[in-house]
Amino acid sequence: MEKFANIHQRASERKGGEAALKRLMPKVRSPRALAATGDDRYLSQMTRCIFQAGFVWRVVDHKWDDFEDVFFGFPPEKIVLLSPDQIDRLCQNPRIIRNRQKILSVQHNAHFLLDVAREYGSFGKLIGAWPGEDLIGLFAYMKKHGSRLGGMTGQRVLRNMGKDTFVITGDVTRCLQRAGADITANPVSKRELALIQTAFNAWHGESGLPYSHISRICACSIE
Repeated sequence: MEKFANIHQRASERKGGEAALKRLMPKVRSPRALAATGDDRYLSQMTRCIFQAGFVWRVVDHKWDDFEDVFFGFPPEKIVLLSPDQIDRLCQNPRIIRNRQKILSVQHNAHFLLDVAREYGSFGKLIGAWPGEDLIGLFAYMKKHGSRLGGMTGQRVLRNMGKDTFVITGDVTRCLQRAGADITANPVSKRELALIQTAFNAWHGESGLPYSHISRICACSIE
């Protein structure tokens, strides 16, 4: 694999210098801060990313205050109590985006968060303690137990909440390929994901940078 220092140098040159590149780095929150964040905020972010997937983000953003109001601020313990009739009314509410399958995912993910809370105390405690050396394991866990949290959706939820994670965007994939990783343009197999994790672990060890910064630098290194 190519040394990360070379990738970092390319990104810095493309973005106008090291200072300019640093300003593009995502915020990373501590495990304690992640653990202290209420599960309502995780359910809110899951819902937002799910509705943004395959849709115009600015429309979701424009309606987001109404989403928060319609879903009572996303407390999982209340969302799981929604009756089928209430769900039907939500699916007809013009204040939100009336996609039934995505609306149903809100209640499914509320159950998911409550299940996690019973075992680990809260979803924030789980992700705060999850090691960076096995992020692909966290992605798989969210995909398996949550609803519509596979692919980049789950990764974006974690990044937006401040978890130190890479996001496997098209540019990140191209950077990995250029660096020598034997992966396809759409790496989804266990073998490919393991290779991606191995590459990021090596670059993290080399640079000492957070995984999320390495990921963004990779993306910035691509023309």
